[in-house]
Amino acid sequence: MKKITFVLLSFILIVACKNSEKKEKSPEKETTQTATEVVTKNYPEKLQKVFDAHGGIDKWNAAQTLVYEMVKPDNIEKHITDLHSRKTRLQGKGFTIGFDGEDVWLSQKDSTAFRSNARFYHNLYFYFYAMPFVLGDDGITYSKTESLAFENVLFPGFKISYGDNVGDSPEDNYFIYYNPETYQMEWLGYTVTYFNGKPSNKISYIRYEDWQKVNGLVLPRVLTWYKTNENGKVTDARNSVTFTNVAVMDKKMDDQMYERPEGAEIVPKG
Repeated sequence: MKKITFVLLSFILIVACKNSEKKEKSPEKETTQTATEVVTKNYPEKLQKVFDAHGGIDKWNAAQTLVYEMVKPDNIEKHITDLHSRKTRLQGKGFTIGFDGEDVWLSQKDSTAFRSNARFYHNLYFYFYAMPFVLGDDGITYSKTESLAFENVLFPGFKISYGDNVGDSPEDNYFIYYNPETYQMEWLGYTVTYFNGKPSNKISYIRYEDWQKVNGLVLPRVLTWYKTNENGKVTDARNSVTFTNVAVMDKKMDDQMYERPEGAEIVPKG
């Protein structure tokens, strides 16, 4: 599972505020509908209720492709992800980023079109947006955590940690908090790992809002990052990202769509 690195907060602010131009057309093609064998796992009882409140983890696991558009100033950025291989294609202002299952690649109109780390960015928002379902991935350990207090409401939660060699930064942790009455996910907390490999104890928070039903699954329209005070308590909203034209499809896209086009560079690891 994708882990969050030290540059996350500043990176999100830069990307969220960056002006963009007209969106490019994606050479996306659907293939025939694919039947996926779904193996049901055992989760903590209340976490299972969270999955159920969002349409069910089995329904998510049976889906093939997630598509959404992120609204930015004067631009719409389109993301397409294969939910099983996690292959990705992302189109933004003058650039396209992809993951073909082995390499992350970047195609851009000039060297200034995409100024950040394409490897870091290629599935960053997918993992934020696809909560809580990606917390059903393999290699995860679940434990109860202290409730999150906000506006006189206590949101119960689970701490999500990872086994050795799971993802890029197994020292990272996530914290999922849910509504005590509806069991819908309300907040995500996460820690970061610095480039020197040292984990941080600082928790950052995202609020999930404005729910929409997509192919039987309940997904957010808005993610809002919040500030914290010196005691680590959630205070005021900082910035938001809006997601539109969301589709969860039972069909796979043509794998050629994720392949590196001629002239695109492979983004090195590290």
